[in-house]
Amino acid sequence: MKCKCGKTLSTVQAPNDVQLHVYTDKEWDDIINMGDTIDVLTIPDPEKEVWRCIHCDRIYVFNEDNTVSKVYIVEES
Repeated sequence: MKCKCGKTLSTVQAPNDVQLHVYTDKEWDDIINMGDTIDVLTIPDPEKEVWRCIHCDRIYVFNEDNTVSKVYIVEES
C-alpha cells in the first residue's frame, strides 16, 4: 500500500514496524480474563487492523473488508 507521503507500506515481513496491535481496553480485559494463564498463541487479533508509516507517522485504520476507514497524521507543534 502507498502512504499519502509516497512511501510504500508493507507487512510482508514478520515482524515489521508497520503493523500495530491495538486493542481497546474492553478487548484486552476480555483477553486477560480468558483463564488463569494466557497462551500467546490463542490471543485473538484486534478488532481493527492498524498500520503506521515509518516515514511520516501517519496511522491507517482499516475496516473489516481491508479498506482504509480513517487516516491520522501527526500535528507538528
